[in-house]
Order: sequence, then C-alpha cells, then structure tokens
Amino acid sequence: MAPLTLIAAPNAFKGSLTPDRAALAMAEGINKIHADIKIIKIPVSDGGDDLIPAMAQAMGGQMISTRVNDPRQRPIQADFLFNEKKQTAVIEMALASGLALLPPALQDPLAATTLGTGELIRAALDKGAKKIVLGIGGSATCDGGMGAAMALGYQFFDTQGAILPPVGASIIKVAKIDRTYLDSRIHSVQILTACDVKNPLTGPMGAARIFGPQKGASKAQVESLDKGLEHLGQIISKDLGIDIFSLKGAGAAGGLGGGIKAFFNGDLVPGIDLVLDLVEFKQHLKKADLVLTAEGQMDEQTRFNKAPAGVARQALAQGVPCIALCGGMGDQINELHDLGIDAVFSICNRPLSLDRAKTNAFELLSRATQQAVRAFLAGRKSI
Repeated sequence: MAPLTLIAAPNAFKGSLTPDRAALAMAEGINKIHADIKIIKIPVSDGGDDLIPAMAQAMGGQMISTRVNDPRQRPIQADFLFNEKKQTAVIEMALASGLALLPPALQDPLAATTLGTGELIRAALDKGAKKIVLGIGGSATCDGGMGAAMALGYQFFDTQGAILPPVGASIIKVAKIDRTYLDSRIHSVQILTACDVKNPLTGPMGAARIFGPQKGASKAQVESLDKGLEHLGQIISKDLGIDIFSLKGAGAAGGLGGGIKAFFNGDLVPGIDLVLDLVEFKQHLKKADLVLTAEGQMDEQTRFNKAPAGVARQALAQGVPCIALCGGMGDQINELHDLGIDAVFSICNRPLSLDRAKTNAFELLSRATQQAVRAFLAGRKSI
C-alpha cells in the first residue's frame, strides 16, 4: 500500500463526544487498517459548544481559570484558552453566560447578563492577548452585550443619571452610554466572533423573537426585549455612531453579536471558516488523500455553514475527497454532495436507542471510520 495521509476533522457529537475525542476515535479506527497511514487530527467547531477543546488540540496553549459572574451574577470559575506565543485567547461565552449554567427556575433573559463574558475578555487582556476568538453559542442572555461592555468600563445611564444594572430589563431604559472609563486595551486587541447565524438585532427574525423563548422568555417578555433592543440600538447609533441594525448576526446571543461590534469594534465571522483558518486547514489539505469529517446529526441544515459543510467546501476547492460520518442522517442528505461531501455514513450499526448510541459513540465512530476508509481504499484499487 502506498503511504496515505488522511485528515480526521470532526465536530462534536453533542452529549457524547467532544471534537478532540471524536478525532481520537476516528484515528483509532484508521490505525486498525494499516499502521503506515498518516493521520492528521484536526478537531473543529463552528463556534458553538466545544470551541475550546477543538482549538486546544489544534492551536495549543494553556487553560486559564478566572472568577466571573454567571448569567444571574453568581460567582463561578470559568476557563479560557490562551496561547502565549500567538498572544491569542479563545473564549466560549457559554462558560460564563450560558443557559446551561442556570436551572430552569432561573432562566430569565430579563434578569440575565453577559457580564461574565466581558470579565473573561478582560482576563484575556490581563494575560496579554492581542487576538481573541469568541464563541457566542448557548447564551442565556438578551442584553445586547450591555453586561460585557460594563465589564470593560462602559457605563449606561437612565434618564435620571443613575447607572443601570447590566441585565436585559435595563436595555429599554438606557438614555446615555458613557466611555469615560473604558479599558483602553480594547483598542489594541482584535476580537473575532465565531457566529453561525445571520439574525438581525430586532424584528420577526431578531434576537428576542427567535431565541427569547428558548431562554425562558414569555410572550410579553419577548415583546419587551425586542423593544429594548430596538431602543438600545438607537442609543448606540446616537452615542457611538455605529449602526448595528443592518449588521447580519447582530441578533446572535441575545444581541451580543451587535454589541461586540458596537462596543469593541469586533468582527462577526462564520464560525467554521474562522476555526479552519486558525488551524491552517488549507495547508494540511495540500498533503491529504482523504478528508473525514463527522457530527452527531447531518441533514439539510448542515449545509448552512455547519462545521462539516465548511470542511467539505475547502476539501472540494483543493480536489480532495471527503467522507462524512454521523449519528443521525436526515432525509435530504443528497443536498450535501454539491458541497463536497462525497458520501455520508451513519455510525449506528444496528437499531439503537439514542441513549445507547451516545454511550457507545466512541466505539461506533471508530468502527464506522474504519469501514469508510476501507471502502475508499477499495475504490482506489479498482482504478
């Protein structure tokens, strides 16, 4: 067998495998075919959960733990990844301001804040970060980034001149935004926000109406939050001179997408494109004979810049075949072939309950990867 180079570039299997564990399972399966096959493990993420595990293996660095406020301003420890050589930090807002941090009884976007996310950004600046990669999936918040901004020195005043608390209920009351005490280091750091949604700040497809109910908002609260974001956007335009109403993705993470642009001049970037750039995926592709990607569920939604779609597009551009593995396979899977995914295989080798599939995901993915690669090699023999 001629020496082969294979790339294993999986996303997470939610609830069972992080991207790095998935890459390890795939490598284990490939190694059972032939020890001389070179495997490049590149776990990926589209910017949601598991961004840090993916970047930790690909980029390296150390985990930094810092004390921050959770969405209800309770003290917690949250980690971020820092690569000193690259002066780059990777932050997941979900670890400080995520919905999963709150029991159902405390899930209320009117009372929730992104303050902890801002505190993580400040901690990254303390370490000397010149670039911050920020994942904004899984938020509990709808404060337009007000909390994160306050952590870096912004102040928000009401009509009486009182400083407002950094929660969703305050955004409708903002009369003035003050930058007097803004941390000046924010001007020398590049913030790249991994964002895989294009929702605007307000309106029928905006932050409050689309995502508010998922965070515990009632119908009345959804309307209140939408009006609040509309008002905050107008104050941002007046006091900061920045229009976030036309910004695609401004509604991500309860308006934090717009807030990152308005308060920190950060950029919103498709998550998988950002990650693939940081791990120098195109360079690795030049050496590859086959790319294997994976995710828990693949269907017609995968093509909307989900991680496997991003991997496949870059593989297609360089003429490298790509095979995808998944737990669940949707009905319209053929739509993925035009993206560069040549074939999709389920890792489930027999009828399985979801719980059992999750419990055995590592072994199932390992076995399915081995068989997918064997099929690829059989095809090469016939040419």
